[in-house]
Amino acid sequence: MKRSTFVYLASQSPRRRQLLEQIGVRCEMLLAAGDEDAESLEATVAGELPRAYVERVTRAKLKAAIARRASRALAEAPVLCADTTVALGRTILGKPADGADAARMLGLLAGRTHRVVTAVAVATSGSRMRLATSVSHVRFAPLSRARIERYVAAGEPFGKAGAYAIQGAAAAWIERIEGSYTGIMGLPLHETAALLDWAGVDLRS
Repeated sequence: MKRSTFVYLASQSPRRRQLLEQIGVRCEMLLAAGDEDAESLEATVAGELPRAYVERVTRAKLKAAIARRASRALAEAPVLCADTTVALGRTILGKPADGADAARMLGLLAGRTHRVVTAVAVATSGSRMRLATSVSHVRFAPLSRARIERYVAAGEPFGKAGAYAIQGAAAAWIERIEGSYTGIMGLPLHETAALLDWAGVDLRS
């Protein structure tokens, strides 16, 4: 199989692009067009467990990206998608709808251990697909209402599962983690590198 020198990244997250660059993977963006309802792919299903949810969403995103690659007659190269959610027990904490929702989520996480579940999926240039999932545990210190409100007011929670970013100011709240730091950021590099190698992408690491 001919090795690829780059991968299509079907994600708007600048963190995922930076993480790929960290392991020497060149990527080109493969984003949804204005007429695609990409947000609907992240809709939850009643009773669905967090891991099943994030894996289903990631597979759906990858299938949509494969169709996008074909419709745009792009050069052949593998496609990568990922999705992250935060979970407390069976409860899925996705991206907050507004400031009140962000404060509610952070109040739930304060003083407790939660899971960060990230699924990453890759399709080869021939559209064979493979998926891997990373589950990490994060312990938050107790947080005062005032501290949560300052964080929300700064705008960092928006667009992030669980209403926080481990690489941002919320890092000061984390007493310990167990698992993949890059998985908590949104792209577990160990699993990602293995998938990209399987898909025939050249890696520096």
